[in-house]
Amino acid sequence: MKYIIKPLILSIILIVSVSFTFYYTLIKAHSSVDVPAIEGISGYNLSSPEIQVELPEILHEISGLTDIDDHTIACVQDEEGLVFIYDLRKNEIKHQFAFGQPGDYEGITRVGRMLYILRSDGKLFEVNNYESKEVRVNEYDTEIPVKNNEGLAYDSINNRLLIAGKSEPNGDEEKDRRTVFGFDLVTKTISEKPVYVFSLAKINRFLADSNQSQTKKAKTPKIRINPSAIAVHPTSGNLYVLSSKDHLMFIFDPNGSIKTVHALDKEIFNQAEGITFLKNGDMLISNEGKKDKPTLLRFNYEKA
Repeated sequence: MKYIIKPLILSIILIVSVSFTFYYTLIKAHSSVDVPAIEGISGYNLSSPEIQVELPEILHEISGLTDIDDHTIACVQDEEGLVFIYDLRKNEIKHQFAFGQPGDYEGITRVGRMLYILRSDGKLFEVNNYESKEVRVNEYDTEIPVKNNEGLAYDSINNRLLIAGKSEPNGDEEKDRRTVFGFDLVTKTISEKPVYVFSLAKINRFLADSNQSQTKKAKTPKIRINPSAIAVHPTSGNLYVLSSKDHLMFIFDPNGSIKTVHALDKEIFNQAEGITFLKNGDMLISNEGKKDKPTLLRFNYEKA
């Protein structure tokens, strides 16, 4: 009898184990993000940052960053009109300076020896001689037709700034799209029309055509795009767009066509509000503190 019971017990254990594994996999696939199993980002391992450091508490609300050189970045946070110069080697703030009154500052980018800071209402602050003790600041009311702007990047090919809206343009009848306007650095004027349009319908179509949908039962993949930060890749010219609220990263080619979408791990990217690239292609992403500590992530670039 005991010889019959032994195989029976082993069979039961095997069935339970397989059932649990299947159940766990099913739950894991549907519990975190309603996003398909989307392909990875070429050149970067987003599941394993090379460096992950906690930022000082004064950067708890860090909302944007930009490269200065290969070991220095400049940061802003969305409450104070301050720029923080941060040393990547020592992991500390070297110095800080004021450029404006307290406000909702969401993005920063460097153009040569000048820094540009974006306020959420679309106003731009141009900081000259940021390395000197006395900086000069020029302000530009862009009158961009978007209420909530968070993404700012430098497009060196076209000598313009890119401003990405988190909300749709005023009076826009198409709800599921986001726009990027260009700010000409010669004329200091905003483009009349968007230079990029991110259409959720086109992105969904791309995902369906690429067989990247998580489930065939869903008529439309449950994704959203609410740009919290943007940056132009130094070698490919591709536009990287973070959507912090949705834990997604979108990549568009220089013409604005979607190339890929990547679901971000909430444990690593708890609130990704800033992105920039170093000259060698290394990618830096900052997380606001939210309920945790603010963090800075570095992903080394590996050319294909």
